[in-house]
Amino acid sequence: MSSPRQHQLKRNFCPNVEGWCWLSLKGGAALVIFGWAFYVLFLTITTHPCWMASNCWASLVMGGSRRAHLAQTGKLLMPAVGTTGLENIVFGIASSADHWQKRKQYVEVWWKPGITRGFVWLDRPANFTSDPPIKVSEDTSRFKFTHPNAPRSALRLARIVLETFKLGLPNVKWFVMGDDDTVFVTENLVQVLNKYDHNQFYYIGSISECSEQNMAHSYNMAYGGGGFAISYPLAKVLAEILDGCIDRYSSLYGSDHRVQACLAEIGVPLTKEPGFHQIDLHGSLFGLLSSHPLVPLISVHHLDAMEPIFPRMTRTSGLKHLLKAARIDPGRVLQQSICYDQRRNWTVSVSWGYAIQIYNRIETPRILEYPMLTFWPWMYGKYPFMFNTRPVPKNRCDRPRVLFMKSVNFLNDNDTLGGIVSHYQTDDGIDSNQCNLSKNGNNVDRIAVFSEVQKHDLTLAPRRPCCDISYPGDNSNIDMRITIRSCRHRESVFQEYG
Repeated sequence: MSSPRQHQLKRNFCPNVEGWCWLSLKGGAALVIFGWAFYVLFLTITTHPCWMASNCWASLVMGGSRRAHLAQTGKLLMPAVGTTGLENIVFGIASSADHWQKRKQYVEVWWKPGITRGFVWLDRPANFTSDPPIKVSEDTSRFKFTHPNAPRSALRLARIVLETFKLGLPNVKWFVMGDDDTVFVTENLVQVLNKYDHNQFYYIGSISECSEQNMAHSYNMAYGGGGFAISYPLAKVLAEILDGCIDRYSSLYGSDHRVQACLAEIGVPLTKEPGFHQIDLHGSLFGLLSSHPLVPLISVHHLDAMEPIFPRMTRTSGLKHLLKAARIDPGRVLQQSICYDQRRNWTVSVSWGYAIQIYNRIETPRILEYPMLTFWPWMYGKYPFMFNTRPVPKNRCDRPRVLFMKSVNFLNDNDTLGGIVSHYQTDDGIDSNQCNLSKNGNNVDRIAVFSEVQKHDLTLAPRRPCCDISYPGDNSNIDMRITIRSCRHRESVFQEYG
């Protein structure tokens, strides 16, 4: 039986109905809540981008399975955005008949015959065979060229994208341009391009390391020596307008600047990937390579202007040596790890696959992230570089002791998903710390670094890996053992010295 209070409420809601109200208080509340929920759901569905897309709701359902996979395994199952393989990339390599015989040694370092696709573009026919195969560029005498100091070959090189596209090759998703002295790490190039949808308009590369170069040319341009990638649909549109566009920019210096100007007319900006390296530098690349940013290494350029990257090796043999590490674990090559020996008060910085530096003092990660100034800019200026640097100490005993990679292998044969050991040794011929690193004179000359193949997910936030130091017994053939691992959630490598 209803209480007087309930009866009064019914009469307030149904003032013209005697007896029981057709909608009780409980039923009315439920109906109101259901109505609001249905209205919100209707707005959500009809305003969602998937409302008109045939395959979008399937992706939302997959999102649920991705979250379930993450909860079960701790690893994010990402959809294949670009699904790009090396077979989907066509390289256009800029060269000339006069330079190719000398420069092809750099391309041979990274080119995989029968697997890599692309062509070397020369200015005239040449009486030699090559892999990659050779193409001769079309005549460009009909185009205007008004820059007083630039070579006219910039016109020919700017059209490599067009002429490569006109070949009509099948199964192409990306066109990648580079110079004959550019070395690509193709495994990392494929990995980075897979972050992007090749069906959209993408122009991917990076700017120069030197401020003056960017000021003289453009901060919005992918430098051709470092290489750049253009998605197939964008290349198709660019090919339609390029010849007409080139004449409008007759006063520009380089081929890469002309390509960027034409892409600006299409409305496509540069998507910057710091792993492309123009290397507008002279001297030694040690400082830059030993403090590489936490991105995959994609390319290096201007190798004739730099010293060999490993001591007692030629330029090409040093590059081949580095690519041994890149073939085994491309995502980890040059990635920096920092750890401390508290007992000896040492700092150890590992540039995996390249070099290890040992400081006889405590250095903060903030300082070690800055490249040591072992190089100088392409052109001198007040603010020469696009990044912070640190000087090389004048006192030799303040410099780090440097050990270079000697070998890298899987711990077990054909263990492509397991452990890796890389060995590093000192070289008395280099200009580094030859002083004792401890009071008892125990120098470290041989280091073994243990790691696992790095499974990169470039959709996740980058984080520098951590490492641990241990010392084997007297009977061991190494002086120090370093284990590289993922950092714990709240771990700070410098917290012991905070």
